Amino acid sequence: MERNIVSKLINKKESLENKNHNKLIFITLIMFLIGLIIVSLMLGRYNLSYKEMIDAVINKFMIKENAAIAETILFNVRGPRIFTAVLVGGTLSIAGASYQSMFKNPMVSPDLLGVTSGAGFGAALALLLDLSFWSVQIFAFSFGVLAVFVTLTIGKVVSKGSSGKIIILILSGMIVGTLFKSFISITKYLADPNDSLPEITFWLMGSFSSVDSNDFLKLCIPVIIGVVPMILLRWKLNVMTFGEEEAKSLGIETEKIRILIIIASTIATSACISICGIIGWVGLIIPHITRMIVGPNNNYLIPTSLVIGGIYLLIVDNISRAVFPIEIPLGILTSIIGAPFFLYLLLKARRSWE
Repeated sequence: MERNIVSKLINKKESLENKNHNKLIFITLIMFLIGLIIVSLMLGRYNLSYKEMIDAVINKFMIKENAAIAETILFNVRGPRIFTAVLVGGTLSIAGASYQSMFKNPMVSPDLLGVTSGAGFGAALALLLDLSFWSVQIFAFSFGVLAVFVTLTIGKVVSKGSSGKIIILILSGMIVGTLFKSFISITKYLADPNDSLPEITFWLMGSFSSVDSNDFLKLCIPVIIGVVPMILLRWKLNVMTFGEEEAKSLGIETEKIRILIIIASTIATSACISICGIIGWVGLIIPHITRMIVGPNNNYLIPTSLVIGGIYLLIVDNISRAVFPIEIPLGILTSIIGAPFFLYLLLKARRSWE
């Protein structure tokens, strides 16, 4: 009943032509992503031809004892990395789109409540203690979730009886994020400059260079747990953009929805960071680009952000591993692209203020 009312409200603002246009864009982007994945599988230090890829797939299913070089590259090295890049890019983008709609602020991203800083500290601590790579992932995921839990707890305590709950929650996230960044600095200061410090520094920059098929499979479960609720709740996010009172009058439990989105986003984002390190700006700029293409309706914005995010991070990863003589950490490239775009957003916003 509630969903039908919301759909009618939104449909009044959307023409049939616009809906068909957005659906066509979505289908086109999926086809482009598939083509990009195929091209990406062929690119690298050792280029693969289309024939070599087909032969490698056939050999894989024939289960030959001596795997060809192409088969090893395709299934053990390049394939897992490419599909992980698509998954991480899409996840960070959909989390960013959900946050921007939920907080009604186009300048927020998934790391708003401290998840990135918490996960970074967890990984840095595990590397300082010289733990296994599996432990690094567990520490990063756990501390990312812990940081957001601390933020929610502080926000709940401070905002008790207050009307500015969202502002207090955002400020709590800034405090917790700054605190965990300080912990990262302490960890780097204590690290051995010839051993663990370079490893911590490289991990914090973000990379898919060490990702294998097991990492991809481990990433799928928490990502699905996090992404599915954000997709299913996207129509309720549409209602929340109308305002708190309007959403409540339509029967939307805004507080519960907000907590669900935060939990889902935290699980998915922490999982991504635990696998590949910190990759910034994706959750900020991709929802903006998507909004320019399909509009602000979350029914289209969130699924399309998922696809465009995958395309974007895969292109950046291709540049990182195939263009330069040495591999450039992804965090550097996404910052080089993201910072000018954010400046563009600020200039655009300033024109609307004047």
